[in-house]
Amino acid sequence: MIFDSLLGMFSVDMGIDLGTCNTLVCVKGEGIVLNEPSVVAVKRGTNKVLNDGNAVGLVAKEMLGKTPGSISAIRPLKDGVIADFDITEAMLGYFIRKVHGRSNFFKPRVVISVPSGITAVEKRAVYNSAERAGARRVYLVEEPMAAGIGAGLPVAEATASMIVDIGGGTTEVAIMSLADIAVCESIRVAGDDMDEAIINYLRRNYNLMVGQQTAEQIKIEIGSISELDDELSREVRGRDLISGLPRKTVVSSQEIREALSEPISAILDCVTRTLERAEPELAADLVENGIWLAGGGALLRGLDTIMSQGTGLDVRLVDDPLSCVARGTAVYLDNLSLWKETMESDADEL
Repeated sequence: MIFDSLLGMFSVDMGIDLGTCNTLVCVKGEGIVLNEPSVVAVKRGTNKVLNDGNAVGLVAKEMLGKTPGSISAIRPLKDGVIADFDITEAMLGYFIRKVHGRSNFFKPRVVISVPSGITAVEKRAVYNSAERAGARRVYLVEEPMAAGIGAGLPVAEATASMIVDIGGGTTEVAIMSLADIAVCESIRVAGDDMDEAIINYLRRNYNLMVGQQTAEQIKIEIGSISELDDELSREVRGRDLISGLPRKTVVSSQEIREALSEPISAILDCVTRTLERAEPELAADLVENGIWLAGGGALLRGLDTIMSQGTGLDVRLVDDPLSCVARGTAVYLDNLSLWKETMESDADEL
């Protein structure tokens, strides 16, 4: 214990929001120091990362959908959990080295947020990846708790705080009280599924094939869930499925709203199910406290309005929803000596 404390004085301990789309890293006393896409470029057929192990994050994302036959641009996390162990290890190692430096002796302690519905096997994959990437000790926190703390909600008090965290791979819906989760549901429907819904809509209605990055840009620029005062439109370019040639067309926000109806319905159903499972006293608190939205998916136009209409509760967006979970891991990191007993750790399995 004394040796671990001494090492902590020299290491740069960090909190990591290991997301399907983006990975954010924060450092004690400095806040968020890294925000890059969870993408790695490797030589096809191997796990060898290009550019001497530096084709990670922003560099690799630019290659998505544009790589030649010899290169693969991979997103190693799917639905919020590790899908490719070796590539995740390489990605984490790159991010840890970028933040911590290259010292092999003073390894950092790392707080990592994980989906609440993660299995024991998936947790073990996170531990192993982080340890092999250079972490000295790994602590796991559930994303809804990290999001609630990062949003500044009174999660430690005897009152209900409800958060809906819509990330890239999972949507986490949780009601928290007394520093713990009272009711929680995690579904693997989130931002990536919205992008896929847009791709399918354009293929079905326009015979136009677009890539995931284009679909994401369409969602960000003209995506909406409720009617807009001034409806938007956007030119879309892709490959014609009939002729096989490049083509462009124009789509409207009304059409994208139709495309997004299925994944949004699944998220709203999850919110309703969570509310139905809440104890009466917690439900009563939510009439006053309402629901808070976090994560990139929370930025979708009109989502707060539709959710408020469906639940009858006030629905509000947290400050800076994209970094909410990462800010929560930073709070855990700042209070590691006090809260480490409440977190799952690789030491628990020794």
